[in-house]
Amino acid sequence: MSELITAELVDLDLSAATKDAAARSLAERMVAAHRVTDLDGFLADVAAREAQMPTGLDGGIGIPHCRSEHVSAPTLAFGRSARGIDFGAADGPADLIFLIAAPAGADDDHLTILSGLARRLMDPEFTAALRAGDDPGTVAALIRGEEPAPETGAAPEAGTPEPAHVPEAEAPGAAAPERAASPADDGDAPFRIVAVTSCPTGIAHTYMAAESLTAAGRAEGVEVTVETQGSAGFSKLDPAVIAAADAVIWAHDVEVREKARFRGKPLVDVGVKAGINRPAELIAEARRKAERGEIAAVPEGGDGPEAGDGGGSGADSAHFGVRLRTYLMSGVSYMVPFVAAGGLLIALSFAIGGYEIVDAKSVADHFVWGQADSWAALLNQIGSAAFGFLVPVLAGYIAYGMADRPALVPGFVGGAIALTVEAGFLGGLVAGLLAGAVVMAIQRVPVHPTLRGIMPVLVIPLIASAVVGFLMFIVVGKPIAALQGALTDWLNGLSGSNAVILGVVLGLMMCFDMGGPLNKVAYAFAVGGLADPTDGSLKVMAAVMAAGMVPPLALALATTVRKKLFTKTERENGRAAWVLGASFITEGAIPFAAADPLRVIPSVMAGGAVTGALSMAFGCTLRAPHGGIFVVPLIGEPFLYLLAIAAGTLVATALVVLLKGARRTTAVPAEEAAATAPEARVGATA
Repeated sequence: MSELITAELVDLDLSAATKDAAARSLAERMVAAHRVTDLDGFLADVAAREAQMPTGLDGGIGIPHCRSEHVSAPTLAFGRSARGIDFGAADGPADLIFLIAAPAGADDDHLTILSGLARRLMDPEFTAALRAGDDPGTVAALIRGEEPAPETGAAPEAGTPEPAHVPEAEAPGAAAPERAASPADDGDAPFRIVAVTSCPTGIAHTYMAAESLTAAGRAEGVEVTVETQGSAGFSKLDPAVIAAADAVIWAHDVEVREKARFRGKPLVDVGVKAGINRPAELIAEARRKAERGEIAAVPEGGDGPEAGDGGGSGADSAHFGVRLRTYLMSGVSYMVPFVAAGGLLIALSFAIGGYEIVDAKSVADHFVWGQADSWAALLNQIGSAAFGFLVPVLAGYIAYGMADRPALVPGFVGGAIALTVEAGFLGGLVAGLLAGAVVMAIQRVPVHPTLRGIMPVLVIPLIASAVVGFLMFIVVGKPIAALQGALTDWLNGLSGSNAVILGVVLGLMMCFDMGGPLNKVAYAFAVGGLADPTDGSLKVMAAVMAAGMVPPLALALATTVRKKLFTKTERENGRAAWVLGASFITEGAIPFAAADPLRVIPSVMAGGAVTGALSMAFGCTLRAPHGGIFVVPLIGEPFLYLLAIAAGTLVATALVVLLKGARRTTAVPAEEAAATAPEARVGATA
């Protein structure tokens, strides 16, 4: 097994000013050590992980990390910053930065070492030794566990329990769950808590939260047993331990696996960073809930529908927006294949038989094998049948995202009723949220053990469907239908400057984070309109796809016309970006944005705004939710559509070249030159 960190991977004078620059500087050392095969691809994966949740921790620590196919061997690079770098921690910038790189299929032994490091970061003596070290080789050995941390006399901050050192050999997720021995073990039964920790990557935060909770429990005289659901899997808590527990803590940012094991217990449900930063508060909250007899509603079934999703699931109010977006995107993600198949079939039917094909007789009653119009009618009616599922599928899987399988039936029923009362896409959204909320409320009601087996398959679907049906038919259906009608009329009435302004807004949203939350909101808005297609909603879909194609196309063109402004790796990525942009894969521009966000992102946003505005002004329409240039023959006003994309691409390209060129003609400050020195060592010069 190669060493996780060597002296060449340690920078004790990290001069980067931003977290992106710090990640790049440390990643360049990994490239030079032949641990990372594609610098920009790896940095894009780091940036994507950072976008899910900031990786700064209290105490001056930043731990950017990811699993990536561009990593050849599990690797750790360490940088120490004199000025401090903002990684999003509540207590300020970080001076100790650990860049953790794990291959997409890392083995358990390597992940054991990485998780051991994550635990050791909770030890103030260990971090003090890192701050005091003056030799890269010594610091690397210290991180590997070969050099004992010197006695520094550093004490934990007031109110923070001193974390115990956890041996590196402890396997993550495969060893027995952690248990904090309690001072009360001398005869008096201690208060017992079982906890689950997990994070999207399952390398760092998972084990740091476990160590923090364990140490806090030891200090509070509480017996804490933690199940870490990490990258190497997890060893389930003994059912007897769960049964004996007085309360449960979930500190997680992905769905807890096999959550039904924890039914009937007081539950504190938070994000993983809360488990790291304020474990004593969580333990106190768990005790208060147990004293009040507050029993949590835990969904039936096994893994949550969004297992592995990056969205947080904590109960903190700060997590509500993230959870709501996760629920809505769950529904949209299941709806998109129906939109794609149905939309393309309908578009093909129009291409073959014209728009009047919608009035054709049912092909079940009249079909002529040799007649083009019969085939057009067949495609149209199949596509229309697929479209008939859009709103029920949307509602059903929003509910599923909230409360698992018991919510599917009331969700689908509510979506079908939304179609019946003509509430459309908005009705599906509301029906899904109502169904999920009703099921979650029913799950909070304590039931006799003999009834638990029939609850998810009979009782919950029955009661929830009746309640959701009543609400959709009698209470909210008609008002939502009126709102849907008003939105449809507004979209159909868009013309002139109003349409152009909407195109600008959608273009900016599509290009700001390139696959992130704003991009997804704009895309979901457009796809939702296809559930009840009108001329206005088809224009919106066209503008969204056109704007989403601009960033990768613009960067591909920029790397072609001004090669000297880009590194060799960026030029290679530029060749791939031609295909990605043409296919409407906006994420093809992420490596460029991660490397130079202040110049790339504003440039592509400007180009996307131009394209969105022109598409709306030209009246281009699109029935397919995806496909890029490969569905241009099915687009209304196809030549003007291509002109809009070309115009936005040229604007974005010109701005990228201008801004990058201006940087090259400006004197480089000494500290920036020092920060970019490793680039010369790995041959990644501009």
